[in-house]
Amino acid sequence: MTTCYFAESALLPSGWARDVLFEVAADGLISKLTPHAAAADAERLRGPLIPGMPNLHSHAFQRAMAGLTEKGGPQGDSFWSWRKLMYGFLENLMPDDVEVIARQLYIEMLKAGYTAVAEFHYLHHDANGQPYANRAETGERIAAAARDSGIALTLLPVFYAHGNFGGMAPAVGQRRFINSVEGFSRILESLAGTVKLHPAQRIGVAPHSLRAATPEELSAVVAALNCIDASAPIHIHVAEQQKEVDDCLGWSGLRPVAWLLQHAPIDARWCLIHATHMDNQETQLLARSGAVAGLCPTTEGDLGDGFFNAAMYLRASGRIGIGGDSHAAVDPFLELRLFEYGQRLKMERRNVLAFAIGDSLGGQLYRASCAGGAQALGQNVGQLAVGCRADWVVLNDDDAALAEHSGDGLLDAAIFGPVRAPVRDVMVAGQWRVRDGVHPNGAASLQRYRQVMRRLLN
Repeated sequence: MTTCYFAESALLPSGWARDVLFEVAADGLISKLTPHAAAADAERLRGPLIPGMPNLHSHAFQRAMAGLTEKGGPQGDSFWSWRKLMYGFLENLMPDDVEVIARQLYIEMLKAGYTAVAEFHYLHHDANGQPYANRAETGERIAAAARDSGIALTLLPVFYAHGNFGGMAPAVGQRRFINSVEGFSRILESLAGTVKLHPAQRIGVAPHSLRAATPEELSAVVAALNCIDASAPIHIHVAEQQKEVDDCLGWSGLRPVAWLLQHAPIDARWCLIHATHMDNQETQLLARSGAVAGLCPTTEGDLGDGFFNAAMYLRASGRIGIGGDSHAAVDPFLELRLFEYGQRLKMERRNVLAFAIGDSLGGQLYRASCAGGAQALGQNVGQLAVGCRADWVVLNDDDAALAEHSGDGLLDAAIFGPVRAPVRDVMVAGQWRVRDGVHPNGAASLQRYRQVMRRLLN
């Protein structure tokens, strides 16, 4: 059985097309599309159609921290002091809380135009650092939250064993994350079985960082994933802060990205999160590797990370995607705006990432992030094409910022204009998840989220 939808305007891989008839099969994949077609009895979509955006980096529990760390300190604030506050916050989180917070976040993501998420999940143990009776308890809660909300999920259980380079002992605040390779492999295998039951979910793995895993452990974790799925994605934090670069140089004589490129099998399966502090050689080599640079501009701005070497990287055909990370904001259009604005502030000129006269900057950034995000999640999404999953967003052209725009002008306006509600409807795997900006489970989810926050904040 197929269901038909008609879009007066749709962003296809070949460009914008008029009067497109889509046929979506029962498995949620686009089985046929026909431009310049008649609507007949198909459901008419109520605005321009674009692919849904994959969110390639999420720490769901940190959604509940937004706004709690904006306090000045006697010596100024930094990523490292923020991290200390984060460790204190998560002490009180129970598995139920993890699920409730994730569900609320994922509903917010869908309403904002994200249709899939890669969850970089490292909160494995209880507050004392002891495994739950079901070692995969909290990862299963994440998978359940994704199913309840309707967002697609790539679940990335995180391997975390050390406090800094060279296998240093972890800090007390990290005890909920810490695993041996053997214990982690059991979690990974269990969660692979969980997500295998759901077509819009898949497994991957995330060695947290070179700070948290020795070279031997990094290799062992990748090998454990390969035994389950040799094509599954691999994500890692790298070079987010200058201190991390300095510490890596002290440990190995190499910068973090350079170390990975020389010692790990970096290819299209890999996503390097942040990669903020790269020299020019690292930038060129990462671009050539086929890996995705996972950019999280609102979080990177919130934490004072610095500016990604974007112009050189993109000119070298480097692949990018965007993520919400700590979820200081939940908005793919804002992430892309801040990505470009950061480059403008750094280079003191406009339209830094538009490399040809007349190019639509919004169109370029949106397409590149959809493609890179789909690659990083290892899911068949990111474009409106036959054989791809029907994950799409109907834009709200009743928003004044989008009024009378067309083609890539819609994306320029949605990203760089004063838009308030760019998204009208959202579909994932052929199922409507948001209609007129409303998620059917939104009210119930918010009520439970309020109960959790009341306890956490009092």
